[in-house]
Formats: sequence, C-alpha cells, structure tokens
Amino acid sequence: MEPADSILVAGDPNGIVTITINRPKSLNSLTRAMLVRLAREFSALGRDESTKVIILTGSGRAFCSGIDLTAAEDVFKGDVKDVETDLVAQMERCRKPIIGAVNGFAVTGGFEIALACDILVASKGAMFMDTHARFGIFPSWGLSQKLSRLAGANRAREASLTAMPITAEQAEKWGLVTHVVEEGEALRKARQIAEAILKNNQDLVLRYKAVINDGLKLDLGSALSLEKERAHSYYDGMTKEQFKKMQEFIAARGSKKGSSKL
Repeated sequence: MEPADSILVAGDPNGIVTITINRPKSLNSLTRAMLVRLAREFSALGRDESTKVIILTGSGRAFCSGIDLTAAEDVFKGDVKDVETDLVAQMERCRKPIIGAVNGFAVTGGFEIALACDILVASKGAMFMDTHARFGIFPSWGLSQKLSRLAGANRAREASLTAMPITAEQAEKWGLVTHVVEEGEALRKARQIAEAILKNNQDLVLRYKAVINDGLKLDLGSALSLEKERAHSYYDGMTKEQFKKMQEFIAARGSKKGSSKL
C-alpha cells in the first residue's frame, strides 16, 4: 500500500487546485497505486465545477522521475487500455487548464506527464530527460510523438536516442516551457498564471483550451474549420441578453482603459 500522503491535493477558495507528487526520497517516482490515484484526481477535478485551474508539481528535488522501476511489471503489464486509470489520458481529457510547475527532474514518464500539461513553468535547475532507449522501455504516454511536434523532429530524435538531458533554458528555447524562474519560484509563477486565467470568462477558457488542444490533432485546414464550427455554435447559443452583457462589459473595460487598440 502506498502512503496516503504520496499524492497531496490542496484547493483554495478561488478554484486553484494544486496536486503535489510527494515521494521525494524516490525522486517522486510513481507506483501503480499513485498512477491510479492521480488519474482519478484529474478525472474528478475535470468534472468539479468549483475547480478552475489545476497546478501539478513535485516535492523535493524532482517533478517526477517516472515509473518506479521496482514496480515496472505491475505498471507496464497492467491494463494499458483502461483509460480510467491512465494518468496521461485523464490529463488530456481534463477540461480544466493544467499548469506544470517543474522544480527539478522530469524524467521519462515524468517528462511525458510534463508534456500532458497545458502550460509549463520550470525553475533554473529543472532537467528534462527521455531515458526510454537507455532502459529498454517503449514509450506509451506520447513522448515519441509530442516532443517532435513541439520541438522539431531533429531535436526530438537527439533527445530520445541519446537520452541526454535537456536543461530548463534549452526547454524554453525549444518551446516546451513558457517561463524559466529562480529556484523555488516555479510554483509561485504557476499560481500567477492561474490567477491571470481566473480573471477571464471561465466558460470561454474551457472552450478555448478545448479548441486549441483538439485542433492540434488535425491538419491546419481541418483545425480552422473546427474553430469556425465551434464559433458558430457558441454564438448561435447566445441569447440577446448575453450579447448585451458582453457589449456592456467591453464598453466598461474600454472606458477604464481609454480607446482599445488591436
């Protein structure tokens, strides 16, 4: 049995929920029980109306060092088609924005979990590493496909075939990370981003995340058509009163800030 405090979940009154992988002595490596717990947390938070933004981080020197290899057979030979207990699948299905605060090592499965976040912040000492090839583990959480799309095929091949580490600064240059901050500041920066998200129309935040993420799975032409379809559906569903409120809100914002400029 895994200790109950190996996964910590803390919410605040504004709707920001922080999930902490809390197994620092093992560099936050994940057992089967921890994976199932995390998958269920993301599933539940995605449905919870009071949850607006989720932050995922790790305690100690690591974000997550991947699967605990002492439990590898239990994890890899488990029911890989069981979406309900598949952590990355549940993160990808989650409607709420997920911000990763990477404070140390994000290795192999931990790297894949990082790439399942919508926004990534890293401290200067953070390190991303794909050791699948080193240990003879076949990737199954998307690293072989996502990294090449985010960073470019040549960079992805080098990172994955050599198993060489990627520094936080490299990750920022490659477009994997949006901010690199001082040691100990990743969680605070993630909270700042979460608070900025909270200031916006939460229905539109959910719709916007969905159309970006769904569009990424399509070619550009199909993705643009998807955006058009969802825009028409959104506006068709709005009442006159909702249009009036939108116009009043825009007018009020404009009067506070002077004339708006595009």
